[in-house]
Amino acid sequence: MIQHNISLKPYNTFGIDVQAESFASVEGLEDLKTVLKTNYSNLLILGGGSNVLLTKNIEGLVVHVDFKGIEILEQNKTTTTVKVAAGENWHDFVLWTLGQNLGGLENLSLIPGNVGTAPIQNIGAYGAELKDVFLSCEALHLETLELETFSKADCKFGYRNSVFKSDIKGQYVITSVTFELTSSNHMIKTNYGAISNQLETMGVTRPTVQDVSKAVIAIRQSKLPDPKTIGNSGSFFKNPVVSSSKFKALQSQFPNLPHYAVSESEVKIPAGWLIETAGFKGKSFGQYGVHNNQALVLVNYGGASGQDILQLSVNIQKAIEAIFGISLEAEVNIL
Repeated sequence: MIQHNISLKPYNTFGIDVQAESFASVEGLEDLKTVLKTNYSNLLILGGGSNVLLTKNIEGLVVHVDFKGIEILEQNKTTTTVKVAAGENWHDFVLWTLGQNLGGLENLSLIPGNVGTAPIQNIGAYGAELKDVFLSCEALHLETLELETFSKADCKFGYRNSVFKSDIKGQYVITSVTFELTSSNHMIKTNYGAISNQLETMGVTRPTVQDVSKAVIAIRQSKLPDPKTIGNSGSFFKNPVVSSSKFKALQSQFPNLPHYAVSESEVKIPAGWLIETAGFKGKSFGQYGVHNNQALVLVNYGGASGQDILQLSVNIQKAIEAIFGISLEAEVNIL
């Protein structure tokens, strides 16, 4: 079950070629427990590998969670409760829900990665977040090997954040996630980003959840590279949130500064606009660079190291700090 000196290139969407000292791919809870009972000096849990930048060879044990299965637990006229195994591909699951005419995940179409890692950073896009439809998740404690259930409150969801990234980081592996989706009277969200414009282009005036998904897919495909073709992890940085006073000072200097009100005292600024304004959009450094269509996406054109991508991200952070006085925080986990 455990292999040695295995390349992790197929297991991270950046396509970074680093070695795992020991490696195991597990398809069930008992397999996972068995592997975790072995002696190892260090442990790394990998799901879809879509939110990680590997900068060096990994000592110890890498466990690839490949649990599969989708189960409807309860269904009525208004809601449907669905339990999904951690190793299911996120977008494939979204498409499955749409095939069942279930609502709630359509705005999160085409986000890379697996279901099990989605709650860790409370994935979100186009005015929706995972926490909007999250009911609970099951997670195995890595030391006690006890399976525990976490409610939405337990997870302490924030912007691209959860208890799994803060208070109990590195202590659990999520094995399944349970969602509460709408069976009818779906909440259609088209106000964020370019969804309404895309629907208009598609000739859709009364959109269904399937139409919203198609619009989101079209927008993402026009902006974001396919990791199967060009190595990337989607958005590399979080959109920064600044105080209203800080925003007003910036707006006087940059009148076209886009923004979204978070509260009466805070404003969110698109990191992509900051990076593009700083001159990084489309910049290539041989085997790596910043994507032509979306400045938030750092790319590996083939053969780049994790250190190359990391140094580029640091250079971008320094530039944004110098120009705007804003600290950009990486959304990607850097190892």
